Amino acid sequence: MPSIPVTVLTGFLGAGKTTLLNRVLSEDHGRKFAVIVNEFGEIGIDNELIVSSDEEIYLMNNGCICCSVRGDLIRVLGGLARRRGAFDGVLLETTGLADPAAIIQTFAMDEDTRDAFVLDSVTTVVDAVHFPRHVAENKQALEQAVYADLVILNKADLVDAPAMAAIEATVRRLNDTAEIVRATRCDVPVAKLLNRKAFDIGRLLFGNPALADAPGHAHEHDHGIASLSLTVDAPLDPEKLGDFLATLLREHGQDIYRCKGIMAVAGTAQRFIFQGVHMYLETAWGAPFKDGEARESRAVFIGRGLDRNILEKGLAACTAKGGHP
Repeated sequence: MPSIPVTVLTGFLGAGKTTLLNRVLSEDHGRKFAVIVNEFGEIGIDNELIVSSDEEIYLMNNGCICCSVRGDLIRVLGGLARRRGAFDGVLLETTGLADPAAIIQTFAMDEDTRDAFVLDSVTTVVDAVHFPRHVAENKQALEQAVYADLVILNKADLVDAPAMAAIEATVRRLNDTAEIVRATRCDVPVAKLLNRKAFDIGRLLFGNPALADAPGHAHEHDHGIASLSLTVDAPLDPEKLGDFLATLLREHGQDIYRCKGIMAVAGTAQRFIFQGVHMYLETAWGAPFKDGEARESRAVFIGRGLDRNILEKGLAACTAKGGHP
């Protein structure tokens, strides 16, 4: 039996998630959905703000999906899995304080959930009016942009062109693979939201962010986001490098939005490539260095509170004892 597609609707408080959900439920698309609404607070009202429809609505409150009610989410999904065929998909509206990473992990790591459901899309609604303040004060507003495959810049009619361009540039720095659309009252065609088959953690990790910053320099972007570029001339030990990156992201991953590197390691002419998004890390072997090409390692870390000393010392400690092949 085919997997049930799940569309996650996320975004910071007041961005317009319920407006978007109502748009999906109100249009004549011929599909039936199970709707899961997550609220933070003991008394839920979001479910009463959803337009009257034939959809089944499940309210989970008094906690974020990303933490205290994650078990409840798994139980709700388990019940829906037993009723496959009764609906065409699941719409999951998160609280504005949710961290999408934990939700994504639920669909990737819980075996029963993974067998029954497929994460079709993570759509993030951005409040263009308040985005600069939100990202300056709340990490969640940035987290939600990092993991999306579709970012809706809502309330575009209330923001001038230069401000919108700056917001879009910030989102693009954090997530270079997402589709970005501008909207007023979330007036996005339903066809753009459903059956996207768009969420792919591999694409998120292995997008094409340029290693563009000058080597060895840090560049401070708006909202306190910094990008730090490092180079290492000596060949590295791939096992030491892998251990260093895994430990770094495990301990500091919440503050590292993106990291990527093309590294020269001892014992092979092939490039060692790594990409990370918060605590997700993927590595791969790339094309070999050409004869006469500089065998240096280049890495970029994008995040908040980056410590140059930790990164420089950590990479230096990965230097191999031997030389280049």
